[in-house]
Order: sequence, then structure tokens, then C-alpha cells
Amino acid sequence: MNADSSIKPPPIAKYGDSLAQVSTPALLIELDAFEHNIARMAEMARQHGVALRPHAKAHKSSVIAQKQMAAGAIGICCQKLSEAYPFVAAGISDIYISNEFVGPAKVAMAIELARHIKLSVCVDHIAQIDALGTAASAAGVMITVLVEVDIGQARCGVARMEGLAMLVDGIARHPALHFGGLQAFHGGIQHLATWDLRRTSAAASADKVAAYAQFLAARGIACPVITGSGTGTAEFDAASGVFTEIQPGSYVFMDAHYAANEWSGSAMPRHSLFIAATIMSTAKDDIAVCDVGLKGVAVDSGLPLISPGQSDDLKFDRANDEHGILKIIDHAGAVGRDRLGEQVLLIPGHCDPTANLYNQYVCIRNGCVEDIWNIEARGLSQ
Repeated sequence: MNADSSIKPPPIAKYGDSLAQVSTPALLIELDAFEHNIARMAEMARQHGVALRPHAKAHKSSVIAQKQMAAGAIGICCQKLSEAYPFVAAGISDIYISNEFVGPAKVAMAIELARHIKLSVCVDHIAQIDALGTAASAAGVMITVLVEVDIGQARCGVARMEGLAMLVDGIARHPALHFGGLQAFHGGIQHLATWDLRRTSAAASADKVAAYAQFLAARGIACPVITGSGTGTAEFDAASGVFTEIQPGSYVFMDAHYAANEWSGSAMPRHSLFIAATIMSTAKDDIAVCDVGLKGVAVDSGLPLISPGQSDDLKFDRANDEHGILKIIDHAGAVGRDRLGEQVLLIPGHCDPTANLYNQYVCIRNGCVEDIWNIEARGLSQ
């Protein structure tokens, strides 16, 4: 048979469709909650006089980045250089690469990006500075460089004052590089269970980054930007008087892992990200099998939850490649009822890697499809 290049799958949804008409698995955004989350974080940053630079690795969508910018964000963070390209193509002009990179291919990407946007990058080794500075001078571009300091994450970043001084001096030796300040992120405290423990841990981390800044100030070096934070500590870091910029990402969606934290008052974001699944097999009496498995939801932070009030007699029990096994809880009438074809809404445990599994967000308001947004940066991890 001859190949037919015209054949392609139908769209996952159409504008105006009801939620029940959306083909599954589908990644959904509930727009009222999503818009609330964007507005709340932007207002918190304004109240404390800090800049908001949301992390686009959480959503990988230029439409979402544009909405964050419209609400007051000064730019975005990307974690990888290739991830930045779709945002540049969409007109986002201020991007910070909040992760180290190394090698000629990556340096060449940074130079290309710097020709089009205001680019800032993160370093923790003199070789990274020298390679970037040499290439930037040859290309005639300017790049802002922030030094990452370790404030407790024990991952990337220098941990000694002498190491920080060496890197800042190294940046100054390259006329095409500009010292922009400090990158200081402690991911390990974002999911501490209690509000008070996150508060005290964030204060300790802020004290550590303040000590780095004071060390530089004593040498006559100002830190224009001290950037970091995440969804779990944003309220504390914004109010710390130390951070000038915060980088929350997951707040736009709110996943099950963050929801397990204790929150104070209105600080808790609302759940806006869901996965629509369909029960595709009911061959066993005590389980139902849906069409969302490991290829449709990240489980590194736990199995997804069934959306509260939606199917309270089901619990997501385990995931295979293409199958989600739902345990039927023995409520009155639950076991024995044939649920074939029922739609189930799941809350992913971790939004970032879950979003990276899909091509589009289906945006829902009042139970109907209002918009469909592409996830252009999915899979771009170079």
C-alpha cells in the first residue's frame, strides 16, 4: 500500500466541546483557578517589592509565559538552553537560564540566544565563565552572569566565600560578561510538611545568601539581583528583605505534592491542572482500569489523586505503561457497578514532568473547552 501523508489523528478537543467530549488522556487547565494563581503570586511580589521571574520549566508553554508577563512578571526562567527557544520565538525577551551548562554546543546556543534577547545565565566554575566570555567577545554580545551559591541544597553552587570571589573576579576579566548577582535556591525545603518548618528553613537559607552578599559588599561588589525561591517558600522569600527576585513555577498549577504541605490562609494555590482519563476496562469486580499510565502522568512524587468530590469511591492504586489501575473502595453500591466509559479527573503528584508528557493543554471553563494551548518546549532538555 502507498503511504498517505494526509492521515493524522483527530484533535484532542474542539472549542466549545463539553468536558465529556474531550479525548483522553488529556491535560486540562481549569482556567478560573489558573488565573487566580497567576494573579495572587503577582500581587504578592508587588506587595513585597520583589521581581517575579516565574520558572517556565513547570509549564513549557509560551502562552502561559505571556500571561505571567502580562500580570507583572519581568521575564522567565528556563532550566535548559534549548527550552528557551520556543519562548524567544514567541516574543519573550528576558530569559534567565537558572542552571549551569558546559561544552561548545551549549555555549553556541547561549550566544545565539543572546543575539535575540536579554540573556542571563548561571555558573559555578571558572571554566564555564572563560568559555562563555571568550565566545561572547568573539560574537559581540553581552551576557549577564549570576554565580550560584549553595544555601543548603547540596547540589550545584559554590559553598565557600573564596570560591565566590574567584568566580566574580573571573567574570570581571571578560568585557562581554556582566556580573548580575547571585542564584540561591534550596529545593529541598519547598515540600517541608508544615508551614512553620518551611518558614524557619527559608529564613535560615536567606541568612546564608545574605552572608554571601555581605562578603561581596565588603569587597566593594554590589549584587544587583539575588534570585531564587520556589512555590513552597515564595511567601517567605519575598518578605525576607534578602531576595530581590523570586522564581516560583508550580504555583500556576498546584500539584498533589505541594497540596500535601500545610499552607497559611490564602497562600495556597488552587488546583488548576488535571488529567482527564477514561475507564477503559471493568473486567474485574474490585478494580477499574483507566487509560492514564506512566506515559501520561509522572509518579516520582507519588501516584495521582482522584479529584475530590469527583469519584470518591476510586483510588489510583498503581500505574503501568498505558494503564492506571483504580481500586474500587467498597462504598454502598460501588463494587459491582459497571463504570465502563466513565471519565475520571486526576491530580498529578508532580506537575513539571507531567506537563512534559503532553503536546497541548485543553483549557476548561464552566465545563466547556475555551482554549487549547501548545506545550512548545516539551522534550527540550538540552
